[in-house]
Amino acid sequence: MTFHNDESYDAIISGAGPVGLFLACELALAQCSVLVLERAEDPDSPLKRVPFGIRGLSAPTTEALHRRGLLHELQTHKRIQTPHQHVGQGPRRQAGHFAGIPFHDDDIDTARWTYRLPGSTPTHLLSEMEELESVLARRAETRGVRILRGHAVTGFHQTGHGVAVHSHERVFEGRWLVGCDGSRSTVRKLGGFEFAGTEPEFTGYTAKVDIADPEKLKPGRNMTPRGMYLQSQPGHLAIQDFDGGAFHAGGMPITREHVQDVLRRISGTDVTIDALHIATTWTDRARQATAYRKDRVFLAGDAAHIHSPLGGQGLNLGLGDAMNLGWKLAAAIKNKAPAGLLDSYQAERHPIGEKVLDWSRAQVAIMRPEPHARALNAIVRDLMDTRDGATYFAGKVWGLSTRCPFGDGHPLLGLGVPEFEFEDGRTMGELMHDGRGVLLDFGKNVSLERFAGEYGDRIAYVTGRPKASFGLSALLIRPDGYVAWASESAPDVGELDEAAARWFVRGAGS
Repeated sequence: MTFHNDESYDAIISGAGPVGLFLACELALAQCSVLVLERAEDPDSPLKRVPFGIRGLSAPTTEALHRRGLLHELQTHKRIQTPHQHVGQGPRRQAGHFAGIPFHDDDIDTARWTYRLPGSTPTHLLSEMEELESVLARRAETRGVRILRGHAVTGFHQTGHGVAVHSHERVFEGRWLVGCDGSRSTVRKLGGFEFAGTEPEFTGYTAKVDIADPEKLKPGRNMTPRGMYLQSQPGHLAIQDFDGGAFHAGGMPITREHVQDVLRRISGTDVTIDALHIATTWTDRARQATAYRKDRVFLAGDAAHIHSPLGGQGLNLGLGDAMNLGWKLAAAIKNKAPAGLLDSYQAERHPIGEKVLDWSRAQVAIMRPEPHARALNAIVRDLMDTRDGATYFAGKVWGLSTRCPFGDGHPLLGLGVPEFEFEDGRTMGELMHDGRGVLLDFGKNVSLERFAGEYGDRIAYVTGRPKASFGLSALLIRPDGYVAWASESAPDVGELDEAAARWFVRGAGS
């Protein structure tokens, strides 16, 4: 088969959701040619807008967006109130929840996170899916990414030097293919990836309705002997029906009568729904690809792992995949990847995905409408009302306890770099907009400057005096913002060399 030049790319991404678009931005930042194929003709959907499209962004996500100069473009959080602040829950500000059990800002000991500075990005931020996709698509296209909507991936086969990707009658050639095409990923299925996990216990409903007698429903989240219902705003409902996921799996149409029947049974009322405007179903099925890579094909986001949306972990997990894979795949494309760099994507992200799936399963376990679950729920609720408990759950939900497995060393190793602010006004996030690694030198050490120079454009050498340094003298930062090496004394260039060789290859120029 003959391929035309305009049909050949460094990377092809299946899926133009936030994960695929963010990955495209990362690759394009490194001057890679990228094609994004999206099944849907039109990205517009009411399920992506307020209130259904609201998602909570955790600390690693806000940090990643800040490091690429994107965070300031998100405005939704400035014009909406958190859906967790329901009427009847009192004046305390809810900071998140676990299985519907809230934890509050004033219970959290933020001093536990030693390396968070006052100028850090928010630990949690509300965003709208439509806005996030729009911001990422605009950045991607500005950087030369080609996005083809209405072009589903219908097949692919790997060649000796790349992947031939079929979209109906068209064929595109890429050096690499990444499936970011959601929970029903075509790339995952066609690629024969094993998708292991557990089956659902409930069907979840999200619906916008007109209710004739809304006073019959309590506001907020309500656990009942038959399930759960949540009324975040008048007429905006979420329901969990512990039917083993049967209705969702059955593919039956979601009618007004059906939603009313489920709501009446779960709420224990005779509430009447006059009209059903929009509704969708979901489950707590929890599965994960046993491998995130097969030769030249990768998976990221929901294509690699699925679970219930309880706690809002899914989007953050997928965006973390994109940030982790992007710079590594770009390095491979540019022949700048040390041995094993691409394998580190699986090694770092799979364990994090596994923990998120277990976090989701644990929430479902204490939400079941049965006595044992109610007993566990009460104990967890008591724990979350303590300072230690609230701090633990906040650290998990906000992603502040996420660490890459880099081995032993300085306590900062494997954590996101603090948002250092220098006396000349520069900030750490701004220094990472170009997507390079950074060698931070707080003492203007000539040997460190010379060392960074040996890596050409791979590592930017930055020196200056920060307003707060935590006693550090120097740090090596990966392009995704994670600390790969840190020193509090006179830097040991031998240790630095060993750490840098794991992530970068020497060589001057581009």
